[in-house]
Amino acid sequence: MIRVLIAEDQELVRTALARLVSLEDDITVVAEAADGEETMVLATQVACDVAVLDIDMPGMDGLITAEKLRVAHPEISVLLLTSHGRPGYLRRGVQAGARGFVTKNISGSRLADVIREVHAGGRYLDPEIAADAMFIGECPLGPRELEILRLAEDGRPLASIAHDLALSEGTVRNYMSAAVTKLGVGNRAGAVRYAQSMGWL
Repeated sequence: MIRVLIAEDQELVRTALARLVSLEDDITVVAEAADGEETMVLATQVACDVAVLDIDMPGMDGLITAEKLRVAHPEISVLLLTSHGRPGYLRRGVQAGARGFVTKNISGSRLADVIREVHAGGRYLDPEIAADAMFIGECPLGPRELEILRLAEDGRPLASIAHDLALSEGTVRNYMSAAVTKLGVGNRAGAVRYAQSMGWL
């Protein structure tokens, strides 16, 4: 029997997923979580084989949760669930140790098949996500530009970001300006939104 933990912040979606995969004779849902923090707690309390994580959970999202599970519970195979085919998610998910990526329009029977596949040690990439990653291309931003945009997500002033990174405010402003130019947007808020929409942050 494959023991599954499902983490999804929308209760209706979470409940539906749990019921669908529980219809399979060889799969049982042993825990349900509404966010990443609850997932980590449940993973220590309940033995499970596969964790199905929604990427877009509030707070500690599915990507961060996947990385923490890889460190704390390497025996758990992670399957990431998303409603968007953002190519940046693919790279970050692989780095976090995820073994599969599916979109939320997947059927219950197909999701069950993917759960079996990753539990057996295989990998699965939804064709829609693969196509997006192929045609949209690489992120044009460097590591420092991404780091600064990530720190700017909550609207922090450049002086605060500069302090945290031990850089001058002028240097941070230059990195931010470069990011805005590369992404072809009008300002830092636009750069943050664009990078978020691509799954780069």
